[in-house]
Amino acid sequence: MRGSILGTEVRRVEDSDLVRGQGTYVDNLDAPGALHLSFVRSPVAHARIESVDVSQARSAPGVRAVYTSESLSLPPQVGPIPLNAGCARPPLAVGKVRFVGDVVAAVIADTKAQAQDAAELVVIDYDPLDAVVDLEAAIAPGAALQFEELGSNIAAAEREPGEDDPLEGADVVVRLTMRNQRLAAMPMEPHAMVARPGGLDGADHDATVHVSTQSVHGFHQAMYDACGIAPERLRVVSPHVGGGFGAKIGSQPEHVVVLAAALELGRPVKWVETRSENAVGMVQGRGQQEWVELGLREDGTFVGLRLHVIADCGAYAGFNGFLGMVFTRMMAAGVYHIPKISYTVAAALTNTTPMAALRGAGRPEAAELLERIIDMAGVELGIDPVELRRRNFIQPDEFPYTTAVGTEYDSGDYDAPLRKALELAGYEQLRAEQRERRDRGDATQLGIGVAAYVEVTGAGNFTEYASVDVDAEGNATVKVGTSSHGQGHATAFSMIVSDKLGVPLENIRFVQADTATVPRGGGTMGSRSLQIGGNAVNQAAEVVLLSARELAADLLEAGVDDIEVTDDGALGVVGVPDRRLRWPELSRAAQQRGTPLAAELDWEQEGGSTYPFGAHLSVVEVDTDTGKVVPVKHYAVDDCGRILNPMLVAGQQHGGLAQGISQALWEHFIYDEDGNPLTASLTDYTIPTAVELPWFDVANTETPTPYNPLGAKGIGESATVGSTPAVHNAVVDALSHLGVRHIDIPCTPQAVWRAIRQAQTGTLTEPWRDPPAVFATLPERTAPDPDEDEPLGA
Repeated sequence: MRGSILGTEVRRVEDSDLVRGQGTYVDNLDAPGALHLSFVRSPVAHARIESVDVSQARSAPGVRAVYTSESLSLPPQVGPIPLNAGCARPPLAVGKVRFVGDVVAAVIADTKAQAQDAAELVVIDYDPLDAVVDLEAAIAPGAALQFEELGSNIAAAEREPGEDDPLEGADVVVRLTMRNQRLAAMPMEPHAMVARPGGLDGADHDATVHVSTQSVHGFHQAMYDACGIAPERLRVVSPHVGGGFGAKIGSQPEHVVVLAAALELGRPVKWVETRSENAVGMVQGRGQQEWVELGLREDGTFVGLRLHVIADCGAYAGFNGFLGMVFTRMMAAGVYHIPKISYTVAAALTNTTPMAALRGAGRPEAAELLERIIDMAGVELGIDPVELRRRNFIQPDEFPYTTAVGTEYDSGDYDAPLRKALELAGYEQLRAEQRERRDRGDATQLGIGVAAYVEVTGAGNFTEYASVDVDAEGNATVKVGTSSHGQGHATAFSMIVSDKLGVPLENIRFVQADTATVPRGGGTMGSRSLQIGGNAVNQAAEVVLLSARELAADLLEAGVDDIEVTDDGALGVVGVPDRRLRWPELSRAAQQRGTPLAAELDWEQEGGSTYPFGAHLSVVEVDTDTGKVVPVKHYAVDDCGRILNPMLVAGQQHGGLAQGISQALWEHFIYDEDGNPLTASLTDYTIPTAVELPWFDVANTETPTPYNPLGAKGIGESATVGSTPAVHNAVVDALSHLGVRHIDIPCTPQAVWRAIRQAQTGTLTEPWRDPPAVFATLPERTAPDPDEDEPLGA
């Protein structure tokens, strides 16, 4: 019987060009005659625009045009997930600027240097207004308003309905006020775009756009809507993409300006964001303030959870507010039996860079707040953190399982990855070493942090396009509507086709991210690509195989059920080795009959979202003299359902770990009280290198989902979800014997040193303050109208 390639480590087929420097990124593209665009951005966080003088800029050398909202009229943008239409953002600021980096004007010149120089000549008279940066201050009565017509800075909000107390009956209530700090995506490649009037290579289009994006079709829709182009007249192509992490979902207003300028001038226009521009212009993520209350019985059984959350939208109601309202609530129960959950949330406008998705997008925030309060509860009750989690796990025989907030988990075995992580780490030996260091009074203390998590993948985006065809030479072409930017789609999807048809990997061509050749697609976000796109490819290949078997049966005068794919990739009669046909023969025969071996379809995951899960264990050392934290080892056991290529899964785990650990220890995008960014360069915004990161020990368990034929769930964000709370718990655990109960992340040396000194001097304060009174005035959550479409993630 022919073996399967699925489940084996196959080297990535897409890496050859990348490692040899032959990748094609937007900035590498040859665009003869292209003009260059430079944006004029606001240096103040909140101000009225009194006047804009572009006369000097227009007369500068090489300048072809200078646009403001008065000279380039474009509709305001609401982003890929509208939160509040009243907060739409004009591509070029109208009347007001609302964050440092808001775009006021665009300068187009013959060279990039000329455009940048001329941008410095635009004179703007600002009338400064009070800025709001702090989340609690933003929703407080009397706060300076970003949109006066709204009457507050709350873009959207929901209060838990009813008067039930989820903590009723608890013997112990543990409370924590904490933050999930704001992070910047900082991809290696910033935003980049070239817009050309007309088509390429004789194609009949009004415009052709090359852009660094996570979804060409989502970008395509945003552009034709904004610029008034018929959909079939606009082509969007994404070449290699140097990272996205959620920040390149959809489009930003700057993209609209670039395309509009190209159409206005009748010339190609190119814009490649600078690194400093990226720091203030590209959407950011996380950014929540949370009040967490967990009720327990004396034996550690969870009774209920009450959450109050402010989600930071930044300026113009960025859809991070939606993520806090939907995804953080969806995952509030984690992997545990929590009978009652109350969730009240406000999405707040602040005078900061707009907020959107960042790897994990609402799920890391839920895991972080839940895993921190559980560790605090373990200390309160004197129960080991591992044991406390196990006492409350949802059990394998309870799936599908519906949580108190209505989220239905597909499948799970939550203790399996925890057992594996404990075994890999040698948990008891680590605890013994920790006791020895404490007994000796070592300056360097050992911290051990655990976290168990579940997340949601593929949410709200359950359909994907795919096509597979076999040509006369026996080569297969795969087209799919996802958009790989480092994940390894060419490898994974080619493996599926090779496994199904027996065509060698080297004979499979992969096509993506071009609206002229791939008619539709959902893009890559929410860890959806393999479970949705991969199953679409699998189904298309199955249709091709069935057609080929029927054709082979006819040509070989055999029954269809007797036709199989042979070990050498031909189609033959079972048990008759010399009666077989190779793919070139079959393809030519099919073409002669007018029925090519090809299939295209849209596949839908009818069961809904899938829920990967896992357990992480982090080991850190903390210098109690300086507060410096050194991550020593990190063990990640992630379950993403059936694994098709362990190498690709490990790569996604490694990337997720780097970002999750970095949130716990280093990254934080900070503004002063006037809205000025203080960490807008890589000197101040501390991203780790490989030197700072520990050795990753990654492993997996496999619990297939029943929702798709491959049994696959997502993996792209899982390690980010599990690693942040594990590292955070490890840092606090290292200092728990001193009386330290909590440190807000990132656990920088300064923050850790301050907590140690407060513990030594008896000045530690309770990590709790009452949530703002305004929460009690928010509108109650209402049940969704069954006649309306469900929101994303429902």
